[in-house]
Amino acid sequence: MVKRLVVGLLLGAVLGAVIAAVLVQGLGLVAFGTPVTAYLAAAATGVMAGLVAGKPIWSADGKIEAGLKAFFGALLSLGMMFVLRRWVDVSLDLTALKAGYGALGDLPAASLPMIAALLSAFYEIDNTGGDDKGEDAKAAGAKKGAAKAEKVRVSEPAEEAEEEDAEEPAAKKRRR
Repeated sequence: MVKRLVVGLLLGAVLGAVIAAVLVQGLGLVAFGTPVTAYLAAAATGVMAGLVAGKPIWSADGKIEAGLKAFFGALLSLGMMFVLRRWVDVSLDLTALKAGYGALGDLPAASLPMIAALLSAFYEIDNTGGDDKGEDAKAAGAKKGAAKAEKVRVSEPAEEAEEEDAEEPAAKKRRR
């Protein structure tokens, strides 16, 4: 569980940093100008975290789960951005990284990796049962194999009875 927590935190931090780098370096958005921009960036980060963290969208049985995580990730990230902008009053100076100066909720380079890391850690921990399912499937396969073996034993006496019935008429014919 600790391993999944660390993996989720690292995966989310990298994902959030990539999204923040695109906004800061690619689009020149050092600070969120309006709250709408901040919430849209947070929602996009939540969707990406939902698609990648936990059971990713490209896994065989992860399509529906990843879609649900993406939808709720967008909602949760909007809530996290609201909390960061409303109640967390921490000033950061990221001018050395060319990422601006201001409150935590106003800087994409600080807020987006934090949101993505928290969501990804949650999704990774939630996906902990995935390894146990493989073991459960093996156990279920063993039970099915045992059930098949039992069915063979039940059908064997029936086959023997059919063979005996087939032999009896032949013996009666010989006696005549």
